[in-house]
Amino acid sequence: MTVAESTLTITAGDARVSALYARPERPFATLVLAHGAGAGMEHPFMSGFTRALNDDGVATLRFNFPYREAGRKFPDRPPAAIATWRAAMEEAARQAQSHENTGPIWAAGKSFGGRMASMAVAEGMEAAGLIYLGYPLHPPGKPEKLRDEHFYGLTLPMLFLQGSRDTFATPELLEAVVSRIGPSAVLQWIDGGDHSFAVAGKKRDAAEIGASLAPAVADFMRSRG
Repeated sequence: MTVAESTLTITAGDARVSALYARPERPFATLVLAHGAGAGMEHPFMSGFTRALNDDGVATLRFNFPYREAGRKFPDRPPAAIATWRAAMEEAARQAQSHENTGPIWAAGKSFGGRMASMAVAEGMEAAGLIYLGYPLHPPGKPEKLRDEHFYGLTLPMLFLQGSRDTFATPELLEAVVSRIGPSAVLQWIDGGDHSFAVAGKKRDAAEIGASLAPAVADFMRSRG
């Protein structure tokens, strides 16, 4: 049975953004999810992922960044994106306070959304843990431009789900980064997956691909809860 989603509006500074909240009966945790640079919260990958988590006992809140809400093409600068992340986590906490048995609140993001979540945590945003759905460690073809400096010193649980053919993360570089973070970080490869987790020769729509990642995320959240 599909869990109903409620439409919310979140205020982050001068910006107001849309969000969708879904809460199954007696969730063991809440996951707040941000989209990647090229698609908003309504993308089938995002909805497929969150609905599969709802079916597995996780409440979810997915939201748009201000640039997406305004119909702009280029992502927000980190200060605006981080402010939106803080506002989304505060909204998730309000939703949790209005219900019983909602569990710890985790932060997750597809690519850009996950990077901004980790930067927000590095700047003091509280989260039970972080989930990265294709972390953009470096621009494609530019492995020298690593986006990792804010990771070191973070001790909360972190799960990196990464396609083995993802051009945004050279495997040996990402493995080295995760190792340097320490035992709180876990890297799980999706064999043959690209940055969108599509696997060559395996026909699946975006919703199915998103849903396929949910079991690993739910298991990690349970194990680190």
